[in-house]
Amino acid sequence: MRMSVRWRPIAVVLLVVLAGCAGAPVPDVGTDSPPADLDSPPADPDGVDPDDPADTAWTVTVVRVVDGDTMEVEFPNGEVDTVRLLGVDTPETSAESTSPGEFEGIPETDAGRAHLRAWGLEASTFAESELAGEEVTVVAGGDRRGGYGRLLAVVYVDGEDFNERLLTEGYARLYDTEFAKRDAYAAAEADARERGVGIWGFDESG
Repeated sequence: MRMSVRWRPIAVVLLVVLAGCAGAPVPDVGTDSPPADLDSPPADPDGVDPDDPADTAWTVTVVRVVDGDTMEVEFPNGEVDTVRLLGVDTPETSAESTSPGEFEGIPETDAGRAHLRAWGLEASTFAESELAGEEVTVVAGGDRRGGYGRLLAVVYVDGEDFNERLLTEGYARLYDTEFAKRDAYAAAEADARERGVGIWGFDESG
C-alpha cells in the first residue's frame, strides 16, 4: 500500500526522532560528574575502598582549599562540588569554633584552644600546598553526603590516601564514624599520638 503524500512528512519526522533516541549517548555519571542523587547518605554506608567496584571514583581538580579537611573540586564536566574528607577532622581555624574537648588530651583552656587553632591553620596551609590546583582522585562509598550537603570522600594524591596522611602527620584526629578504613585510620592516629606530632604535641608549660 502506498503512503499518502499527506502522511510522508510525519513519518519522516518520527524516523528522525527515533533514530536520534537510539543513537543518543548515555551519560557516564561515574567519570564525568558527581552522583545526581546525593541528598541523603545510605542507611548502612559500606565505607570507601578504591579497590571496591561498588564505590565510585572520579578524577577531579582541586579549585579551592577551604580548610584542612574541606575543599572545592571541579569535575570533568565543569561542575564544582564541595568535598569533606571522610573519617578525619582537622581543628577549626577560628577561636570561637575551636573545641578542645573533641581532641583527647588537649585541655579546655586558652592555651589548649590556641594550640588547636594554630594547628588548624597549619593543616589548612598543608592542604593548600598539597592539593590546590592538583588533579586528584575522589572516592566516595555510595551516595554519601554530610549534614551540610558536602560529598564525603577519600582523596588520593598520586595514589596516596591524603585523609590518612593528615592523621599520620598529626594534622587531624579520627572522626569516629563507621567506614571501611576506620581501623587503618585509628592506627594512624594512635601512632601520631604516641610520637607526639602535630596536634598531639601539646605542651602546657610552653
